[in-house]
Amino acid sequence: MAHPTTGLWRLNNPFSMDMMTDLIPADWAPFVALGLLLVLLAAFIWEKYPPEVTAAGAAALFIVLGLVPVDQVMTVFSNSAPITIGAMFVLSGALVRTGLLEALSNRIVRAAANRPLVAGVAFVLATMLASAFVNNTPVVLVLIPVVIRLARSLDVAETRLLIPLSYVAILGGTLTLIGTSTNILISGVATDQGLEPFGIFEIFPVGLIAIAAGVGTLAVLGPLLLPARRGGMDNAAKRDAVYLTEVRVTDDFAGLGKPIGEIADFAHAGVQITGVRQGGVLRRSQLSDHIVTPGDEIVLRATMSELLTLHTMSGLITGYRRGAAPTNVTEGDLVIAEAMVTAGRRGGSQTLDQMSIGYRHGMRVLGAYRHGHQVGPDLRSARLRAADSLLLEGTQGAFDQLSSAGDMMTVTLSSGRAYRRARAPIALLALLAVVALAAFDVAPIAVLALVAVAAILILRCIDSDEAWGAIDAQILVLIFAMLIVGVGLQETGAVQLIVDTLAPVLNGLPPILLLAALYAVTSILTEMVTNSAVAVILTPIAVGLAAQAGIDPRPLVVAVMFGASASFATPIGYQTNTLVYGAGDYRFADFLKIGVPMNLIVGAASVLAIPLFFPF
Repeated sequence: MAHPTTGLWRLNNPFSMDMMTDLIPADWAPFVALGLLLVLLAAFIWEKYPPEVTAAGAAALFIVLGLVPVDQVMTVFSNSAPITIGAMFVLSGALVRTGLLEALSNRIVRAAANRPLVAGVAFVLATMLASAFVNNTPVVLVLIPVVIRLARSLDVAETRLLIPLSYVAILGGTLTLIGTSTNILISGVATDQGLEPFGIFEIFPVGLIAIAAGVGTLAVLGPLLLPARRGGMDNAAKRDAVYLTEVRVTDDFAGLGKPIGEIADFAHAGVQITGVRQGGVLRRSQLSDHIVTPGDEIVLRATMSELLTLHTMSGLITGYRRGAAPTNVTEGDLVIAEAMVTAGRRGGSQTLDQMSIGYRHGMRVLGAYRHGHQVGPDLRSARLRAADSLLLEGTQGAFDQLSSAGDMMTVTLSSGRAYRRARAPIALLALLAVVALAAFDVAPIAVLALVAVAAILILRCIDSDEAWGAIDAQILVLIFAMLIVGVGLQETGAVQLIVDTLAPVLNGLPPILLLAALYAVTSILTEMVTNSAVAVILTPIAVGLAAQAGIDPRPLVVAVMFGASASFATPIGYQTNTLVYGAGDYRFADFLKIGVPMNLIVGAASVLAIPLFFPF
């Protein structure tokens, strides 16, 4: 409440430590806060600005208008939920960097050729399991090209599988507290409201029932409601570009004396051997039986990550360079970049020798790529034409010369990274340790996750720049901003006003109907507004409604948790939906057709299941 003797000071200093400035009387504050909340929700739906910008603007207004005390603003940054979310992003990035997710998914694709039904079931289970412990956004990003290959191996339209991929990942995230950032956030907000922290597996039984309902719905209605369009995968195909390259075997290669087919480094799904050159003779048949000897040149096609992984291996010299290597150049001076071939001064197609990239610039060509076609039989004889892409290694000065020469353009640093498969067990152990120790309440999840992040950084499972890049800063800004808005709604009495307004309407309702109503409101808002914002707004309301009804607030909070994840009906309600929306070239109506039944059936199953494990 404002103190009359300090009103003038606070007018000139709106950031006072008191709860309210005299600009907004205390009696009006709840209504102003609710008005700002409605404007915020409308701005989210309007999408004039990104969600994090909209939320930051709203948080700033709450602070400037004195609806949130400054000391309360700073307590928001002590909330453990955003820290935990950021740490889990890094752990997820380590699983991708070490190739664990890629290895698991590619095993399933290979199995699909012989046992398609078993492979399909295994893929669903693997996606659920991964999404239960890893943020589901990177899981879906990694699996989109895998699903495309799986669809082609099963002769099924990709649009039949990409929406189910997103839905299964969403459902998998409901199995554990760390399965999705929304679960962690709601738990943090509920703890601030006085509830006991949620255990990592506390919501598992409800999640299992929701998954059974969702997968059953997809199995029955998917064939009827999912579109069957092909050829819309250009964006995904570009992400999965396959380069033509070759590697020369040296005396210290670990696979000497073994048949190529038995060497694990060449057996990954992203690597396809197309020939072996020995003594100047190129072989194309019976390659798996060829015994590897020093000096062999193995021609292959590989994804960028696999190519870069081969490039880092001892005993293999990757790519092609005609001409002497540059002198006085250390490994630290070399960079890898992508460049696009132009028509050049000569015009027409040219081989690498004719372009003289090695002679003139001292660069090594690691691989060549042509969208939709093979570049040539092998790297040295490939005839390059305009718009082909090359993956090159050289000094920064060499790249500057190359751009000036006019034969290449759009020289950009490569975004690809080599897999660190040798450190995969460390990354997996770090994640399992977080899960196990949190399950036994050894320490809070936030502390365990931070220790795990330190371990994978020190042990080089992931580089620091990649680790910070794996953190979705937009989500963290959105969460902190919405936490500030949530504090404002609480401090001004806006939350209590909502509860007092709803109480007469909801009083007398059986608790199960109250639960269903809260779940429905959460689910509907999530389809239109980012789920982090919905979670922060509705969790305190759920606690307040439970107090008015005289029931345990925990089941209502769980309803918010599941309702904020049950976003199936639009491509904008959940981030994984947005990812497959672009990759599959879907239409908005495609999500409505299958998503509305999913919302209704999964919602009904969740509402009925929650009281079984969280009694009123």
